[in-house]
Amino acid sequence: MVRSDYLPLLLVPALAFLALPLIGNPTTWVTLTIAALAMGMMIFVISSGLTLVFGLMDVLNFGHGAFIAIGAYLAMTTLLPMAGWMQADSLTLNLAALGLAMLVAMAGTGLLGWAFERVIIMPVYGQHLKQILITTGGLIVAEQLIHVFWGGDQKPMALPTALRGAITIGDVAIEKFRLLAVAIGLVVFFAMSLILNRTKLGLLIRAGVENGEMVEALGYRIRRLFVAVFVAGSALAGLGGTMWALYRETLTAGIGSEVIVLVFIVIIIGGLGSVGGCFLGAILVAQMANYTGYLAPKVALASNILLMVIILMWRPQGLYPVAKR
Repeated sequence: MVRSDYLPLLLVPALAFLALPLIGNPTTWVTLTIAALAMGMMIFVISSGLTLVFGLMDVLNFGHGAFIAIGAYLAMTTLLPMAGWMQADSLTLNLAALGLAMLVAMAGTGLLGWAFERVIIMPVYGQHLKQILITTGGLIVAEQLIHVFWGGDQKPMALPTALRGAITIGDVAIEKFRLLAVAIGLVVFFAMSLILNRTKLGLLIRAGVENGEMVEALGYRIRRLFVAVFVAGSALAGLGGTMWALYRETLTAGIGSEVIVLVFIVIIIGGLGSVGGCFLGAILVAQMANYTGYLAPKVALASNILLMVIILMWRPQGLYPVAKR
């Protein structure tokens, strides 16, 4: 994110205050705004991995939805034998169970991402049309494999006991799980920003994007760095998929396909390769989805497409572009 450019940051409060007179009820507006923040954090976690892969590696990975879905199913499988911890009236046990499930989801999708990059992505680097076709095919195959291993019926994904219900502040009710989602999203955002902007690894990745040959000439294997980026992006998709399934409290094989449109809108709005832009874009998309979902549910998705069009007319490369594609 460009430090001196604060203008896009004003879009979040501007959109919120624009929605206030349309919604009318201040309590409903506050509830929707807080819910949008939590939803935005979950969309950011899902999108952050893809914005690195798409923006920094120039890979159009339409199979990202497969990692979202598989991560959620791995988490669900991990939680099944831990039902006692999930049902215990103990926040510590509940968080321990969720933490383990999220780690399993990230490890599983990270490993799957490594295999996916080696077998499917590597032969089509620099060939965008083939990337779209082969990764879309990978998404379809992954969804069918989910049907094979976990069945095609809808699965329950219940929240742990301590995270059910809401905290009431005056007339405003804030769901407990949404507070956890906000915390996780902020941790992921600050960790990614720190790694990319304050570490040697981040410097090498950004330098490899600008001039890969020079980085190779200095003795660093840029291909290994990009594989690590792809693995990290896949792991974040698994984490985001777990959070999204818990948010919906249900799980189907198509969960990744359901959210992937919002993910691409977010990374395009934010600017390719920009973690800060992805963060801001996710909040804007969640705000638009929540406000229009309340006012006119049938146009919720169309409103986000309209938001993307308006932002791209203002800034064709997105709010905070990094990669010069």
